[in-house]
Amino acid sequence: MTDRTTPPAPLLSVIVPVFADWDRLPLLLDRLAAQTVRDFELILVDNSPVPRPATDLPALPVPRARIVHAPRPGSYAARNAGAAVAQGEWLAFTDADCLPEPGWLAGLLAARTSRPELLAGPVEIRPGPAPSRWAIFDTVRGIPQKTFIRHGYAATANLFLPRTAFEALGGFDPTRLSGGDAEFCRRARARGYPLRYVPGAVVGHPARASREELVTKARRIKGGQVAVGPLRRRVFWTLRSLAPPLREIAAYAVAPQPWRWRLVASGVRLMLWRVELAEVARLLIFRVAPERR
Repeated sequence: MTDRTTPPAPLLSVIVPVFADWDRLPLLLDRLAAQTVRDFELILVDNSPVPRPATDLPALPVPRARIVHAPRPGSYAARNAGAAVAQGEWLAFTDADCLPEPGWLAGLLAARTSRPELLAGPVEIRPGPAPSRWAIFDTVRGIPQKTFIRHGYAATANLFLPRTAFEALGGFDPTRLSGGDAEFCRRARARGYPLRYVPGAVVGHPARASREELVTKARRIKGGQVAVGPLRRRVFWTLRSLAPPLREIAAYAVAPQPWRWRLVASGVRLMLWRVELAEVARLLIFRVAPERR
């Protein structure tokens, strides 16, 4: 007689939006298959306008894994779609180009307490051998999750919270193409959910190694700042964009990397500032759509 008992729900669900990083996805899948925690489901959210052909989809090495299609543009809308079908008691968010350490999920689970809260671990930028000037900049700039948390938010490359809390907050703002993680975390904190740093739950991230990758990211972030959200916030970021990023460059002076790297990073940052100025003009004067990748 066949056992038709419904299997118990997984302890947690890992949600990954995928748009333009399908070629990098196998590395993430290998890292998820190597997690020391086994009781989780994996939800890959295909954020393409039309579903990716089955012949182009990767093999899923995790027993409870599936791909869902969410055509609404934007990674935050895609994350909402993944959370809507998630069965886990906890939701863990990361990105398709990330490389979680084997103890990532175990570290997050071990940090839980009896109160509902948001947990976030380090995101370590890894430049690889013989890094280009672009990879050097990305490494020096980094994704300083601990600093982000001091300012009230965390990057969704490494974010963890109870599903009940996510649902109570209404999920991410689906209209945002960038900056939705900061908005979500600040909204959560305003509703009484603490945000806490978990140093032992590490996610790696390869440094962006080309000018094109950095320019695309700069344009995407600027679009999220000046083209979406309340008018007061958009005016603030528009005016702030006009000033050179001297404060950020000053922070590079105390970065742990060699002096040569810090000088290279400063030069690249000034180049990207010019890109940002052009993007502000493109968005506000010519009314073009924000970059979404």
